[in-house]
Amino acid sequence: MKKFDAVIVGAGLAGLQCAKILSANGAEVLLVDRKIALDEGVHTTGIFVRKTLEDFALPADCLGSPVRHVSLYSPAQKILNLQSGHDEFRIGKMGKLYRRFLQDCLERGAEFCGGTRYVGIDDSEPETIVEFETAGKSWAVKARVLIGADGANSKIGRDLGLDENTEWIVGCEEVYRNVPSGGEPRLHCFLDSKLAPGYLAWVTNDGEDVHVGVGGYANKFNPREALKIFREKISPAIADLRQAELIETRGGRIPVGGVLSKIACERGLLIGDAAGAVSPLTAGGLDPCLRLSSIAANVVLESLRTGKPEVLQTYSGDLFRARFVSRIWMRRVLAAMNNQTVLELGCAAMRLPLMRSFAGHIFFGRGSFPDDVNLPQFEKKKSLKIA
Repeated sequence: MKKFDAVIVGAGLAGLQCAKILSANGAEVLLVDRKIALDEGVHTTGIFVRKTLEDFALPADCLGSPVRHVSLYSPAQKILNLQSGHDEFRIGKMGKLYRRFLQDCLERGAEFCGGTRYVGIDDSEPETIVEFETAGKSWAVKARVLIGADGANSKIGRDLGLDENTEWIVGCEEVYRNVPSGGEPRLHCFLDSKLAPGYLAWVTNDGEDVHVGVGGYANKFNPREALKIFREKISPAIADLRQAELIETRGGRIPVGGVLSKIACERGLLIGDAAGAVSPLTAGGLDPCLRLSSIAANVVLESLRTGKPEVLQTYSGDLFRARFVSRIWMRRVLAAMNNQTVLELGCAAMRLPLMRSFAGHIFFGRGSFPDDVNLPQFEKKKSLKIA
């Protein structure tokens, strides 16, 4: 049975980022995903914020044009226009970005197995036996560390006895090409308790592709029906879709309960959506995904270098949760605003000078997922020697 230092289940942005760092430092990595091609079935809109673009070297050809303008719409279609003096957002061409990240991993020695289903684990031995199925054939490998990057409803998390996400919203989105630009790149956000209960509907137009989507609590609306109504509502005034080409439909769960507390044990850990690494307020997950995956990779490398599985447990969600208390409470407030009149009053308040500044802070603030947590100060070496 083949043995790997790290087996990563899930080759989205979290799994790819973690695999890149591990393989670059000499770890033997197996990356597994249910999809044969990573550019199929992309779930995320792919909005990267300024802080992420400043701190991570993302390939420029995998990013759309910079966005500085945001329009916030009340249920009655009253508009609050916000503009930043900086390039605040860029929409990632996620399929292309995933392929580029995967190529980086392969060049660094990682192995990839697509079209593969994670089955379970056998923890009767010191090294975890990880069981898979590919094209109806069962197989298994040994892993010194098992890493779950398998989404909001993580089976890895359950099998390792870690915490699980219990609060999420669902999103449904369509991506169009050949849409008239209609001016500068802009992010349109719509507050509407019927079309997007507890969250918002959106149109992003970066001058290339146009994303049209809705999100909210699953028990309060029908996402596909809401998206159909919303699409008719915004065309052609905001996005003229009459001659547009529909190139992709996306959807999925987005955890909004904050980072889980227990996200590691001596056999493995969770990253990305599996760890709840998503902003409770904005539901933005790409910046937390990259930062938490990088932290996790460093912890795994130290565990491998020292031969001490207990090092993995220094990676705890409690190190991060305190930073998100205010956002969690704001999420509760937004979830409770299920009345159009209340939302309209809230939007009216945001047009006042003080609240307008607050709205600008939400959209343009440079706060991000904390990456300065008080982890043990691991010894830094130019080349990792794994025990």
